[in-house]
Amino acid sequence: MRPVVVIPVYNHERAIAAVVEGVLRQGLAVILVDDGSHAACAQVLDGLATRDGVTLVRRAQNGGKGAAVTTGLEEAHRQGYSHAVQLDADGQHRLDDLPRFLDEARAAPTAFVTGRPRFDDSVPRSRLYGRYLTHVFVWLNTLSFAIADAMCGFRVYPLRPTLEVLAAGGLGQRMDFDPELAVRLVWAGVPVVNVPTAVTYPTDGVSHFDVVADNARISWMHTRLFFGMLWRLPRLLWRKVTHA
Repeated sequence: MRPVVVIPVYNHERAIAAVVEGVLRQGLAVILVDDGSHAACAQVLDGLATRDGVTLVRRAQNGGKGAAVTTGLEEAHRQGYSHAVQLDADGQHRLDDLPRFLDEARAAPTAFVTGRPRFDDSVPRSRLYGRYLTHVFVWLNTLSFAIADAMCGFRVYPLRPTLEVLAAGGLGQRMDFDPELAVRLVWAGVPVVNVPTAVTYPTDGVSHFDVVADNARISWMHTRLFFGMLWRLPRLLWRKVTHA
C-alpha cells in the first residue's frame, strides 16, 4: 500500500500549516488542492509547497469541496499512490489517529476506511442534529448500517474503485460530496471500515458550510440517492441475502 494525504483548501491560511506539519511528522506525503483561495491563503500554500513531500495543485476557481477532493484524488493516482487519506484543512481532525486509519487500510486494502466522529462541546448543535438526519437517510439508501457517519471528512479511499465511482459522474461537488460518495462506494460493493476519532469544530474559526444552500443540496442529494437505491434495490437485497 502506498498512501498519500489529500487536503482541499479554501481560505484556511490560519490552520493549514499546522495540519501539513502534523502530517509530514508522520512520514506521509501531502497533496494540497487550492480551491480558488484568496491571496493570503495562496501565499501560505506557496510557502508550504516548498517543503519536501508537499505537492500543490491549483484550481482556477472555487468549485467546492467535492471538486477539490476529486482533483486531489486524480493527482494522487497520477503520482502512483494506491490510497488517499482525505483530511479537512481547518484542523478539526486528530492527526494522531492517522496511523490507526492506515493500519485499517493495510489490513483491508480494498475497503473504504472512514471516521466515526466523537464530538466535543465545540460542535454546533444544529450541525449535530443535521448529521443524525443524514445518518438515517444513508442507512436507508444503502439498506445497511455499514457507514456510521457519512459526513466525516477524515477517511481513506482505495483509489481505483473510488475513481471508478467518480468517473461515473453525477455526484454533488460541495458539502453533499462526502455523504454521496460514501453511499455510492457501498453501492459499488466496496467494504467499509469505521474508525472512532475525536473531532473539534474548527480550530481556525472558518467554516464554509452554508446553512441554507448546503442543506438544500444535501436534501436534494438524499432524494437522488433514494431513487437510485430503488433502481438498485434487487441487487442490494441480493447482496444482503448472499452475505448474511
